[in-house]
Amino acid sequence: MEGFCLHLEAERNASPRTIINYRHALEGFRAFRPDRTWRQAGADDFRAYLFDLMKAGKARSTIRLTFAALRSFYRFLVERRNVPANPLVLVLLPKAEKKLPIHLTPVQIETLLSSPLTIEKEKQAPAWMIHRDVAVLETFYSSGMRLAELAALDVRDVDLVTETARVLGKGSKERVVPLGRPALDAIQKYRQAANVHSGPLFLNKSRRRLGSRSIWLMMRKYVQACGLQVPATPHKLRHSFATHLLDNGADLRGVQTLLGHASLSTTQIYTHVTTERLKRAYKDAHPRA
Repeated sequence: MEGFCLHLEAERNASPRTIINYRHALEGFRAFRPDRTWRQAGADDFRAYLFDLMKAGKARSTIRLTFAALRSFYRFLVERRNVPANPLVLVLLPKAEKKLPIHLTPVQIETLLSSPLTIEKEKQAPAWMIHRDVAVLETFYSSGMRLAELAALDVRDVDLVTETARVLGKGSKERVVPLGRPALDAIQKYRQAANVHSGPLFLNKSRRRLGSRSIWLMMRKYVQACGLQVPATPHKLRHSFATHLLDNGADLRGVQTLLGHASLSTTQIYTHVTTERLKRAYKDAHPRA
């Protein structure tokens, strides 16, 4: 297990949260079948574990995540010849629940992005931290990055000339994403105020890299302060980024590249939330609209 977690971190560039979730999944099965080694565990043991999770009322998404971790672990063991075969290929999982991603409206986005300048000034927070929070939110919405990708940004990754950022995504795959002028301006103001010239781009109070959890807590604070009636998280900004692109005519393949999705099917979920775009197309094209 320790070797697998190291493999996730060093070779697959998995986020700390992913590693924690995978470790928890493996420990959950080990607690369910303490009398079995990983080599001894068979398909029937995993089917029993699946039934136990379903009986406990676990969400389908949680179950699928658990078994994704177990399957990945067994692929790791097979590649290193620790076990002869992956028993999980014989285990059928319940279908994933189809839920539309929650996104913010453009008006809600504007309210959220401007919140640090009003809320934190009232609290007399240090100017560089106010500019940092604005830059973080603007960069999130402008690029559609994942939380871990944004936290991992270094100063050298943002090119002010080409107006792009170099992102290290899942599986250590690099991609270049464009940044809008508001995000670039916010980054420049933050860097000048915080005197940041190299190393991590976004810093905490101790002048160390701002962590993923700190960014998540920061966004939750602003969402609550703004009174937005949505369970907004950093990932919701990613959803909003994709939805607003599609609403304004971007093609699905381009959005897939910007998001860093390996499969187009992952991106296709956003086509179900662009109702306004469909209405406009209908009214423009249908003779009886």
